[in-house]
Amino acid sequence: MTQVIKEGNHFFYSDDWGHLPENNQQGLGLYYRDTRFLSKLEWELDGVGIIPLHAKADGAHSVYRYTNQSVEQEGTVSFWRESLEIERQCWLHDGVLVEQFRFANLDRNPLETHLIVRMDADFADMFIVRGYQDGKVGEKQSVQRTGAGLRFSYHGADDVTRSLEVKAEPAGRSWEDGRLMIPLSLAPGEEQEVKLTYVPAAGEKTMKVVPPEGTFHTVRQAEEEWIRQYPQVDSDSSDFNEMYRRGLADMRMLLTDVGDGPFPVAGLPWYAVPFGRDSLIAAWQSVAVQPEWAKATIRTMARHQGEKVDGWRDEEPGKILHEIRYGELAATGQIPFTPYYGTVDATPLFLLLIGEVYRWTGDEAFVQEYADAAKKAFRWIEEYGDPDGRGYTVYQRKSEKGIGNQGWKDSADSVVHRDHTLAEAPIALVEVQGYVYQAQRIWSSLFRRLGEDDWADRLIQQSDALQERFQRDFWMADESFPALALDKEDRQVGSVTSNPGHCLIGGILGEEQAASVARRLLAPDLFSGWGIRTMSRKARSYNPMSYHNGSVWPHDNSLILLGLKESGFDREAETLMQGLIDTAAQFEGHRLPELFCGYGREEGEPVPYPVACSPQAWAAGTAFVLLQVMTGLNPDPERGRIELRPSLPPDLSWLHVRNLRVGSGHIDLRLVRSHGVVHAQVERNTTGWPVEMG
Repeated sequence: MTQVIKEGNHFFYSDDWGHLPENNQQGLGLYYRDTRFLSKLEWELDGVGIIPLHAKADGAHSVYRYTNQSVEQEGTVSFWRESLEIERQCWLHDGVLVEQFRFANLDRNPLETHLIVRMDADFADMFIVRGYQDGKVGEKQSVQRTGAGLRFSYHGADDVTRSLEVKAEPAGRSWEDGRLMIPLSLAPGEEQEVKLTYVPAAGEKTMKVVPPEGTFHTVRQAEEEWIRQYPQVDSDSSDFNEMYRRGLADMRMLLTDVGDGPFPVAGLPWYAVPFGRDSLIAAWQSVAVQPEWAKATIRTMARHQGEKVDGWRDEEPGKILHEIRYGELAATGQIPFTPYYGTVDATPLFLLLIGEVYRWTGDEAFVQEYADAAKKAFRWIEEYGDPDGRGYTVYQRKSEKGIGNQGWKDSADSVVHRDHTLAEAPIALVEVQGYVYQAQRIWSSLFRRLGEDDWADRLIQQSDALQERFQRDFWMADESFPALALDKEDRQVGSVTSNPGHCLIGGILGEEQAASVARRLLAPDLFSGWGIRTMSRKARSYNPMSYHNGSVWPHDNSLILLGLKESGFDREAETLMQGLIDTAAQFEGHRLPELFCGYGREEGEPVPYPVACSPQAWAAGTAFVLLQVMTGLNPDPERGRIELRPSLPPDLSWLHVRNLRVGSGHIDLRLVRSHGVVHAQVERNTTGWPVEMG
């Protein structure tokens, strides 16, 4: 098992006891900007065996408790078992990892020993750590002994010097093999503390070392204060309350600022970087909780919007990035992630998110600021996104080191025909056409509002034509359900999957088609009881342990949930919400993972996927979507009003929400179910818009 703590651009990924065993195969370490600065961290007490008691990691801090085995001298017990209380705290603060030990002697005898800490820093690029890439790398320098500890350094192939400064208080002896030894002398009833700070630096960027006194409690207090500034939720479901609070705590952990404000990175441990699709969807999920995260995401994506045709990076003018990496391999051009643009859905999602910001805030100035970026994105959809004039937005990899499948299901076997053969690119994914249609409809109104009538008319015409083609070409009459995709020969990729559920948002499906899709999504072959599977268990390619062909992804379910609510399928939405709440209750800390296996509820509990990222931003954001769907809030800045159509899952009979961000202010709501009907009371409304029951 592993655990991770994170603050800003730094994270510490360790085993369950906060250790980094030598030559571990899991990629454990202290990371900054896609580089592992600490690759080994182990400790012991000289001559004293250690018994682990308890470990917990949360946010930017972790706490561990241990005690001792008996110490014998010449066959006689000189220090009794379980007489030494050991508390170890680790936390990240301002880019510095702090490790603090407290030793308390509860025995009647004194204890003389040494704390021995063994460490190493390999400065390995993230892609090398994960085994994805070899390449030209730099040279590690000799370890330097300092007055207070050790200094590790490395000169990279990118001509950047990276270092890790380790300081111990009190100081002890150090060796060039990465050992520190600090004497401990504990009389009966006496306590002693030892603090170590690990300061990573890259180039001229050196972290400011904050004196560690009190910072552990400062970090914990800051996390609590941060959570209190966002919408507060209470209900008669402790599982939902904990799920929502966990979503907030995880989102705080995953926010990163690369110059345009805090926005969600994808997930830990491997995707703590700007990630087009994931960041955009997580921001979309969160817009009712904090629209500033969405604005920062849009700024970040617009700053890196594609400018030229570059096959190495799959870049094209107007395209929105897939992923940015900052390590040595990226800096030397050995991988294309600088940024890499191999994603088909980030561009329409970028357009959708701007529309969502306007819907929830009414901030027309923000829309105006990014109108030119929107035009570039639409030009990419029209030209580069549809290179053969099929009328659909498609993908085909150009980069030799790029990604083959470029939708959210990006594993090699995720786009598969009914006969188990893989579809060939260029591929038009079903959900991407839904995103494009929705973006066209939203921006036709936005451009009209901005006085850009030519653009408004153009997008209306394009959306009408797309809807007509889509309903004809994607619909599978024998399944009464849309195909997953169209392949290079315009053949339907006929596996029944969760992807068409995203098309319930925005209206690309006809009314009868939408009803058929909603029914099928909640049928037993797709709905496991915990959530909607990525693929029907009737499909030949179904595998409940597959990454994309049978597993359940909370974020996928959250977008389906938005569509069910928007399309008026409240009963189906309530069933799905209850399944997701019940799922969260089965995972530690009510944290929804990136994904879990597709086994049905008859198994008794959800089966974890072995290598799911946790926390994951769009899994954390799922709780915010549940809140949005329960309240049924639908802001309408065009008419200056808020429609309210609440619904609650079966296990909730009341919900109290305070401080939801809408319009130019906030709204407080109380929902109560009585005789099968959910009634809403608006307790406070400073949004500037009146509330109307829908």
